[in-house]
Amino acid sequence: MTQFILDYGLVLVFLVIAAESAGAPLPGETALVAAAVAASQGRFSITWVIVVASAGAIVGDNVGYWLGRELGRGFLQRYGFIARFSARVLPRAEAFFDKHGGKAIFAARWFSGFRIAGAWVAGFAHMPWWRFLLWNGAGGISWATTIGLLSYYLGSAAGDAIGHYGLIGAGVVVVLVVLFVVGMRLVRRRLEQT
Repeated sequence: MTQFILDYGLVLVFLVIAAESAGAPLPGETALVAAAVAASQGRFSITWVIVVASAGAIVGDNVGYWLGRELGRGFLQRYGFIARFSARVLPRAEAFFDKHGGKAIFAARWFSGFRIAGAWVAGFAHMPWWRFLLWNGAGGISWATTIGLLSYYLGSAAGDAIGHYGLIGAGVVVVLVVLFVVGMRLVRRRLEQT
């Protein structure tokens, strides 16, 4: 992914994030991380990485929302394996959106499965578009800013640590990244339990 980002620039970052947010199983967050690390090496401006990632997230989620709203649940009922899954999962997801719609859209941005499907479910549930747009915008901007800056500073720190401290520095960076990933998984589990 990193080489594609370096070859095709921020346009590719926008397209991958937008497509993932619209429902395609693509590595949107990986594209953001790769671009932010490249920014830490002076290849891009971190400000533009965050702006492009935010725009891709917001545009893609809106495409997913309108596809879900216009195609409706009947779209999923056409395919056997998806119909069985959606019959079991969608009623609970729609009830969850009725109760926690805005918060769910905001939080969906942080978890890959929800990032891909959240906008569609909001569309299926006929969440009011203005409310979706508000929470989606807030989630997309905060996600791009947080992940972008974290990757930017960790990318820069990783390069500095390896340069100054060799493998010990690399080990410290790896431990920090593992702790971050574990922390995010714990937060996700807690959100799923509510």
